[in-house]
Amino acid sequence: MKTKLRFLLFGLLFLVSFFILNFISTNQIPFLSRAFYQKANLVIDAKDFVGPLQHNWQALAQGGEESGVRMLENVSLPASALAPRYIRLDHIYDFYNVVSRDSNNQLQFNWTELDATVCDIYRMGAKPFFVLGYMPPTLSSDGSLISTPKDWSEWSLLVQKTVERYSGLDTRLCGGVYADWLKDIYYEVWNEPDLEGFGKWSIYGGKDYRALYYYSAKGAMAAQNVNHYLIGGPVTTRPYRNWFLGLINYTKQQNLPLDFISWHHYSTDTNDFSNELRNIGSWLSDPTLKKYRELPKIISEWGYDSNRNPIADTNVGAAHTVATIRDLIDQKVEMAFAFELKDGLNPSWGIFTYEGQPKPRFYALKLLNVLGRHRLAVQGEGSIVKAIASTGAAGRISLVVVNYDPTNSRMEAVPLTINNLANGTYRIVQTDLQEQQMTEDVMIQTGEIKRMLLLNPNQVVSLEISQLQ
Repeated sequence: MKTKLRFLLFGLLFLVSFFILNFISTNQIPFLSRAFYQKANLVIDAKDFVGPLQHNWQALAQGGEESGVRMLENVSLPASALAPRYIRLDHIYDFYNVVSRDSNNQLQFNWTELDATVCDIYRMGAKPFFVLGYMPPTLSSDGSLISTPKDWSEWSLLVQKTVERYSGLDTRLCGGVYADWLKDIYYEVWNEPDLEGFGKWSIYGGKDYRALYYYSAKGAMAAQNVNHYLIGGPVTTRPYRNWFLGLINYTKQQNLPLDFISWHHYSTDTNDFSNELRNIGSWLSDPTLKKYRELPKIISEWGYDSNRNPIADTNVGAAHTVATIRDLIDQKVEMAFAFELKDGLNPSWGIFTYEGQPKPRFYALKLLNVLGRHRLAVQGEGSIVKAIASTGAAGRISLVVVNYDPTNSRMEAVPLTINNLANGTYRIVQTDLQEQQMTEDVMIQTGEIKRMLLLNPNQVVSLEISQLQ
């Protein structure tokens, strides 16, 4: 009797367990997600330096929103508050009437319209990062902006003249831009060549991106009397192994310069970005590729969604920006160009509206600029709460904390401890995305500051902590 009872109980337990496991597996594992959710408990040692902090977020990309106008004119001053290093400019050959033909069918170059927008970039305190595209109709084999040229030598000449104009030793722009301002200008060969809308080039043959790169590089190499510049690619919509290795092997064979590797990426999941960087590292792990493994890695467009998505203009988009940069700092990306600087006539991906009004992502990028140049280790990050910490001038400690929650549902109370401080009086300034500030002076005698941060979903805050004299 006891044996039968044990058997029945065992069978009942098995059935209950089976139904529970089946329910969990068919309902996106809600219980497991709670079990694995890790709350943050942030601890920062004021003396635990982990190396320099590359401000790789100080780069912005502008797409082709409006031709025939100075579309950056009304944001050149407000964008300077973001301290951008470079502004990526697309459509330089089809929006700015750079090239035409004279009565003898010879190419003529007119930089007036492009100069005006380049000068707006310099007024931001940034340098231009040029996209070499698209195909001017007068050069195109069929009049299309995304086709091969009738004569590759004419394309090379166009690139040569572009480099001589914007990297020239004797060039004078904007009434006073010369010398160091014209050094280290980037030239990226085309834009998303793997995409149908931009020509559907191939890395294998046919409509061959390698030919486009070859004649672009040859044109740049022919430029006379120029400062140091950088040329690279393949600027695909994602980092694809065949494109990266195909371009690297081709430039090796042809003895062509490849000064940086670039690509684009859009994803709501910030882990996607760092996963891709790890993939690239594995592709280039062969000892014969050491030179290329050490090239600057540039994400020349990135964001929340490659399609127009109003969520990107909310605090979700702002928090996504900070959380992504947190991961990209670990991966040592040279620059990550947030797309895009300004909306067109219709709302799109802009950090600014068409009228020049800042959106939440503007304030997120601005908050990141409180960070200094020396990174501090952060212990105790959670599943959705992340932080970047640094020291800067006069020993000031700065950190940015983000609660990136795409579900917009998790508020978190985050303990924060900063230890290994000299005793004394400190001023703590906390700033949020709305630029509201709270300032507090505290006396510490135990070498540490403890705080509790109450973070709403997708809230971003910066803290600046300075010892008072």
